[in-house]
Amino acid sequence: MTDRRQQLLDTAAELFAARGFHGVSVAELGAACGISGPALYKHFASKDAILAEMLVQISERLLAEGLARVAAAGSPSAAITALVDWHVDFALRHRALIVVQDRDWSSLPDEDRELVRKLQREYVDLWAAQLRLADPTLADDTAHAMAHAAFGLINSTPHSGLLPEDEMRTVLTSMASMALRALS
Repeated sequence: MTDRRQQLLDTAAELFAARGFHGVSVAELGAACGISGPALYKHFASKDAILAEMLVQISERLLAEGLARVAAAGSPSAAITALVDWHVDFALRHRALIVVQDRDWSSLPDEDRELVRKLQREYVDLWAAQLRLADPTLADDTAHAMAHAAFGLINSTPHSGLLPEDEMRTVLTSMASMALRALS
């Protein structure tokens, strides 16, 4: 991906998080990147395409890194720790993307929404599988509910990130780890 293309995605994430997908014009997005609005079309077919690439890209990244961390872990417990650490790091570094995912999800074109949803299901399944390996007595539905609850806690960073980043990282990691161990 070109630096300009990534700059456009990063800037769009910040603007969409601040004002909503529909609250940002192509001209405003271009101006924030130092180009004209129409120049955006050299990089993306539409504003919808920017949103789609942004949300597909983060879903792919979460899943790919999650898979890599599980593969590198020596045990299900180590995999869960690695997944929590990864997701906390992601949430602290990409708060704007969490806001955009939450608020502007419905603005995605149908095909992209389905792809993001598929990738998200695979990510949840990855967490649930490790939880079940750590505690084979867990029902599949319980493991999935635990993964979703951990995501809710960790993804609260746009609203709960009131502490300096290192302190917030410790709080989120500790809370998510304790919550996941509570039932496993």
